[in-house]
Amino acid sequence: MAELPPPAPAAARETASKSGTRLRWGLLKDISKNRLLYVMLIPVLLYFTVFHYFPMYGASIAFKDFTPRLGITGSPWAGLEHFESFFNGIHFWRVVKNTLLISFYELLFGFPAPIILALLLNEVRKTVFKRTVQTITYMPHFISLVVVCGIIKEFTMSDGLINDILAFFGRERASLLLEPEYFRTIFVSSSIWQNIGWGTIIYLAALAGIDQEQYEAAKIDGANRWRQMLSVTLPGIMPTITILFILEIGRLMNVGSEKIILLYNPSTYDTADVISSYVYRVGLQEFNYSFSSAVGLFNSAINFTLVIGSNWLSRRMNKTSLW
Repeated sequence: MAELPPPAPAAARETASKSGTRLRWGLLKDISKNRLLYVMLIPVLLYFTVFHYFPMYGASIAFKDFTPRLGITGSPWAGLEHFESFFNGIHFWRVVKNTLLISFYELLFGFPAPIILALLLNEVRKTVFKRTVQTITYMPHFISLVVVCGIIKEFTMSDGLINDILAFFGRERASLLLEPEYFRTIFVSSSIWQNIGWGTIIYLAALAGIDQEQYEAAKIDGANRWRQMLSVTLPGIMPTITILFILEIGRLMNVGSEKIILLYNPSTYDTADVISSYVYRVGLQEFNYSFSSAVGLFNSAINFTLVIGSNWLSRRMNKTSLW
């Protein structure tokens, strides 16, 4: 059979034009139908445009020798000089290693914590007890970070509560935040305590959306509560777990600088100094704006790569992804 000739260029352009016209009319029709939703979207777009996209222009100072007197456009071009200084600097491996270790520990211990708590609460039949536990666990999320760090400092002092407990078991008192080997444990455990309840709310909402008929069918098949959790509950919330895991991977290199800065000190830099705190110290305290911007841009590029890679891997493995 002879091959059909390709469509004429004029016919192809006409088809594309009609398709574009249909899309435009469809968009206008959708805007007219859901105009209130689009109006509600305007503040969100303005927020991201003003505070997220427009400031991206300032990232160009990472490639310049920036001085406030000359401004961004007037500062001389430096190319990759600041990136090379960071990569060859004495602090590079320390801040990268600390960032990866703290992020990995938070991912390993902090990410499953709200899932486990949500699964446990889902098995509780006493409504009063369930709501009481929920309230107690998510209240720390609303406490100011400065207050939380103040509580941590008080508890970890040589005469604090944690040392009272350790001394009861025969251990010598010590100011734990001055000991480098304890900083990561204190940071990660306090983060779990502060955020476990808030994260549980998301998973409880996902659990509420599981069809109860699946549990009834599992009971008919003889599944106990453990088997129901493995065969019905976990698969039911797996899309939510996957999406939150991808977002968490995207923040892998973005350890909270505020909490680090409030808790660390020069004696714990070896285990506590991360990229974000290093950027703060070099940029705002030493006024080296271009160098700190280069470090922050490097950190953002790594985060972007991680979220793209984790999204691609998730889409390939279980058909669930952000896009």
